[in-house]
Amino acid sequence: MNDNVMRFREDGTFHILQVSDPQDLPHARRAMLQMLDRAYDALRPDLVLFTGDNTLGNHLHDVGYIRVKTANDPDKTLRKMRRALAQILDPVERRGIPFAMIYGNHDDMNDVSKQAQFALYRAYSHCLPMNETDNSVDCDTYCIPIRTADGRTAWNLYLLDSAWNDERGQHCCIKEETVRWYARTSDSLRAQNGGNAVPSLLFVHVPLPQTKALLSPCGPDHPGAVRDGGGWACLDAEKAQGVLGESLSVCGDEYGLADEMRRRGDVRAVISGHDHLNCFDGAADGLRFIQSGAASFRCYGGRIRGVREFILRADDPAHFATQYYTYDMLCGTDFPAQLRYFLDADDKIAEKYIALGAASIAFAATALIAGRRTNRKNGKGEK
Repeated sequence: MNDNVMRFREDGTFHILQVSDPQDLPHARRAMLQMLDRAYDALRPDLVLFTGDNTLGNHLHDVGYIRVKTANDPDKTLRKMRRALAQILDPVERRGIPFAMIYGNHDDMNDVSKQAQFALYRAYSHCLPMNETDNSVDCDTYCIPIRTADGRTAWNLYLLDSAWNDERGQHCCIKEETVRWYARTSDSLRAQNGGNAVPSLLFVHVPLPQTKALLSPCGPDHPGAVRDGGGWACLDAEKAQGVLGESLSVCGDEYGLADEMRRRGDVRAVISGHDHLNCFDGAADGLRFIQSGAASFRCYGGRIRGVREFILRADDPAHFATQYYTYDMLCGTDFPAQLRYFLDADDKIAEKYIALGAASIAFAATALIAGRRTNRKNGKGEK
């Protein structure tokens, strides 16, 4: 086991805030930072989990909207990564909130190793130790037991690395070693709990393949339909509720993780991010799957941008509460908040150019009219 131990509040609850896909550069978009600040202050979480794509790792050298250059200078990338992480970690550190993380594909797709990135997180005093001892798995594969005042582990959080390329060229996979680690850890927790499974939430960045069981085929005109391979799919209303804004991009393989979870019966839900436009909660084939939208404004995202809260109770091992909070819910719908959203959201680029063009035309027309009035006035004076 490890030292990532948290405690329930005196009222028997534990509050988790999931921030998925905050992916940004050293100068992060202000709209996202304001949204996160509002979430920290309004929800007052006991733990913040950054669940992957914590920086725009493979584009840390990008400049502007058009130029795209993959990061290829380790020292320079590390310096920019430190500054990018500071944008999202400093606000948590200042508030004294414990936090932890897992990697996403963007964190993995650059020339800085996971271990070197790990040191950047661990430089913060409120960062949990995570995995510093078990070399059989990645540094972001670990668990966080949540204990009652008498020392009993009433809930547990699994965090598994899914940002990895295997020998077959599959990107975003669960390693076989990670599945074995989960099985060992689950058995160990059960043994410590008198032979009873410890209720757990399992976090990964990339959804498991079994999440696709929440979908059903449909026609292109069906509400909520998205492209899915050669056809169209939507959320099966009998299995899931929420928003499906894009096709599911799932792990290339999960090496039997779903079967292991079913066999042990401890995981109450598998929580992921990765697909920026998807935000739903559903169950199929004995497993519950929750997906959260992206927090980032420096990428595609839409009005689903936000964060997710989980509330666990020490006296209720069968259930937990979860709520997704969008930018509008946290920052409001008044003009200043919506203007900030419009200016910062990358998927508003076309509208920004249209607005800029319209403003330029209006300015030119105003200047022309003003010039004509001045000329007329000057002409009258000369007569």
